[in-house]
Amino acid sequence: MRPIQTLTALALLSFSLASAQSTIKIGAVTSLSGRFATFGAMQQAGFKVAIDELNAKGGVNGQKLELLLEDDASDTNKALNAAEKLVNAKVPVVIGAYSSGVTKPLSQYMARVKVPLLVATAIDETITKPGNPYTFRVNNQSSVYTRSLINELKKIGGMKTAVVLTSNDAFGKSVLTDAGKLLPAAGFTVLSKDTYDKGLTDFRPLLNRYKGQNPDVVIFASYEEDAVALAKQVKETGLAPRVIAGIATGFALPDFLKGAGSTAENFLVTMVWNADVKYPGAGSLYTRLKTALGGEEPSQHAAQSYAAVLAAADAIKRGGTDPEKVRAALESTKLNTAFGPVTFRDYAGYQNQNSVVGLITQVQGGKFVTIGPASAATGKVILPKK
Repeated sequence: MRPIQTLTALALLSFSLASAQSTIKIGAVTSLSGRFATFGAMQQAGFKVAIDELNAKGGVNGQKLELLLEDDASDTNKALNAAEKLVNAKVPVVIGAYSSGVTKPLSQYMARVKVPLLVATAIDETITKPGNPYTFRVNNQSSVYTRSLINELKKIGGMKTAVVLTSNDAFGKSVLTDAGKLLPAAGFTVLSKDTYDKGLTDFRPLLNRYKGQNPDVVIFASYEEDAVALAKQVKETGLAPRVIAGIATGFALPDFLKGAGSTAENFLVTMVWNADVKYPGAGSLYTRLKTALGGEEPSQHAAQSYAAVLAAADAIKRGGTDPEKVRAALESTKLNTAFGPVTFRDYAGYQNQNSVVGLITQVQGGKFVTIGPASAATGKVILPKK
């Protein structure tokens, strides 16, 4: 009997060691290919930096973290297939996707299968309005960008008219709706509100019309390639308002600075994280993200994705690996990260409470310089001479 008992004890010990050494898997879906691949690369860098940081500290509850990353190819159906694969792999939480148009149906699917979804970058208001009990957004919603920009315009003063041009998709429509409400409420006359379809490359007819309207402010909301084209064609047409502003997304990418070159100078760009933010650890995070990107400049999308992984790990630490318990733990999240605080409030879906104020940056000398709000500013706005 003794040998059998010894073997049993050894078997139990071996099983115990194997269990202790197994990884906790977190699922993620983003655009590693397709039209949003640049943003997906930013997200991937944020995920990697967070996983490496957590595992260097011992992981979660004595176990290392492993990220199961799926490519949605910038396509809704492929995102849903990727999410189903992750759900079948029994992950307790999924982070994703990049774009609003992909993320909203993804959030609806995750609610049906009752696995929590952490949204890191998608900003369409309707993702959390009305939202559902399984969707938690780390980043801000679109109205934060628009409201923060308008507040900054009011502080600058002397401007009364505006035009707005956005992409004809979930993100753009959300911004257009916000601007259509918030600009008049702030005393602005909106001279034009337009959307454009994917694939449009010649914006000059629209820009020439705006030139004839002579607005004080021009507001754009566009993805990567369109943002660069708009900046260049603004210069070509001679459209010269006092302020040209880009609502995050394509304008908030380092590639916008590279692609648009000098035509991006003095653009106001809304975002929620920049290399010069004053959160503790932000400088170190910037350096690590840049390393993960092979020397490329990181965008807010990388920092947001980093914070989403930390939020997922914190919830697993407190709730274990059962999806329902992770969901419950997310409700009481209280984190301070190098991206900023993360605390979800259920006022219209679970929205990060920190995301009520956006940063206003301006392209100065080929870099994003934070000019507002005053508590975060590292520089001052530069306006064209009248």
